[in-house]
Amino acid sequence: MPSQLSLVPPPATRRPAPPALVVVAHGSRDPRALSTVRALLDRVRALRPDVPVHLGHIELNAPLLPDTLAALADTEAVLVPLLLSRGYHVKRDIPEMAAASPARTRVAAPLGPHPLLIHALQDRLTEAGWGATERRTSAVVLAAAGSRDPDAKTDTARTAHLLAARLGVPVLPAYASAATPTVPAAVRTLLARGRHHIALASYFTAPGRFAAECAQAAPWIAAAPLATHPSMAHLVLHRYDEALRTSPSLPLPASA
Repeated sequence: MPSQLSLVPPPATRRPAPPALVVVAHGSRDPRALSTVRALLDRVRALRPDVPVHLGHIELNAPLLPDTLAALADTEAVLVPLLLSRGYHVKRDIPEMAAASPARTRVAAPLGPHPLLIHALQDRLTEAGWGATERRTSAVVLAAAGSRDPDAKTDTARTAHLLAARLGVPVLPAYASAATPTVPAAVRTLLARGRHHIALASYFTAPGRFAAECAQAAPWIAAAPLATHPSMAHLVLHRYDEALRTSPSLPLPASA
């Protein structure tokens, strides 16, 4: 009998499912934004099929983040903001929604700044026609949404610095709202410096009103938003993994 028992394989141990990944988008009235975000989530799922991937919006689109978290009940989740810098949504809105939910959550850092974004921005510029132009007369305006939070401006300026180092030309950040300079003001500054080939890099995750308005102000070429560039999916998963390594999960609510 002992020899027979030794031939019986031990029961298989099932690995616990990884925490859910909740991508937190801002939300937009432009229907292209929602379809773009959903396509990005499909790319994330293809890269990491073992991770449950969900979507939650801060406003304007369903599902709203509180509804997504409520559906997860008391499971563990990592919230990855689909936002490119720090600001009110990252610092207040998302953590407060997470704390009010039954889920055990970690909140990841926003996507930017990060070298993967620089790669995506360069690719989008190349797709728009950026090439072997004369560097002495070329420059880029990095068009972002804008925020009153100084940390958001610091993060965008850091991205502009990294992109300038990659391209070898000046890159000025500009904003669609809530911060200065505007895109036209940044263009005027560069023209005054003798930069006549000015491209616009669209520092937006998806199409929308702000991205369209900034593109219309471009004096030369305007790149498309980052959208479903492959680097975006890799960066979402990088922030997910990073949060699992470094961020403690929130405790269950007292009523649980």
